[in-house]
Amino acid sequence: MPIAEDVTGDEIDKDVRQELQSLPKTLAEDVAKNLVMVARLIDEDPEGAYAYAKIALRLASRVAAVREAAGFAAYANQKYSEALAEFRAARRMTGGAELWPIMADCERGLGRPEKALEMAGAPDVNKLDKAGQVEMRLVAAGARRDLGQLDAAIVTLQSPELASNSVQPWTARLRYAYADALLAAGREDEAREWFAKAVESDKDGSTDASDRLAEMDGVDFVDALGEEGDVEAEGVSEKLEAEAEAEADVAEADDVEADDVEVDEDDKD
Repeated sequence: MPIAEDVTGDEIDKDVRQELQSLPKTLAEDVAKNLVMVARLIDEDPEGAYAYAKIALRLASRVAAVREAAGFAAYANQKYSEALAEFRAARRMTGGAELWPIMADCERGLGRPEKALEMAGAPDVNKLDKAGQVEMRLVAAGARRDLGQLDAAIVTLQSPELASNSVQPWTARLRYAYADALLAAGREDEAREWFAKAVESDKDGSTDASDRLAEMDGVDFVDALGEEGDVEAEGVSEKLEAEAEAEADVAEADDVEADDVEVDEDDKD
């Protein structure tokens, strides 16, 4: 697959670049470029990202960063079994625990929420940093909801991180998940409060909290170029056309009257 002209491979993280040093230089450059394309496309074109990830995987399957990228690309395409296999491979290579939450979420995607909850209580969770622990809490709450345990999901999300006024990268998503769980449980007033808090902390638009809040407040957004806009424009066009026809009729009547006057003058002569 073609690599974008502005991609050099130097855009990758320095830790990944260090991993690639085990490869011959030309091969390392090719792998790096494909990894850059994966990162560039994974949000807007997950299928494209997956295709580049498969190329990188074919070139360097023994590099942990490549297996991890392949896992994220598969996950973005809802290929949860494949993603889980890649994450497990990367984890075996590095021995780290940072992939534990997304591995648990793959179990949810495979219809195994009980396994996800089992992973949420495993010792590996204690090895996670704060962001990883919050992510694990989100996955566990999702697993509770999968099992129809709404109250348990709400309790799972109640934490010092949720109560904190400090805004962290995970704050908006945590507040959003809490608001959504409250709404599912029929606690609308509390849900509205937390959707509003999610909006306050969502500086980069990572959630649709503002839309959910507007929906709860009964605010409807009309696309000016949508169907209603087309109908309105059509009405205006018909009105202008009718006015133009009326003006033309008046002008024609004036011309006829003028001709009649000229004929009368000729008769007088």
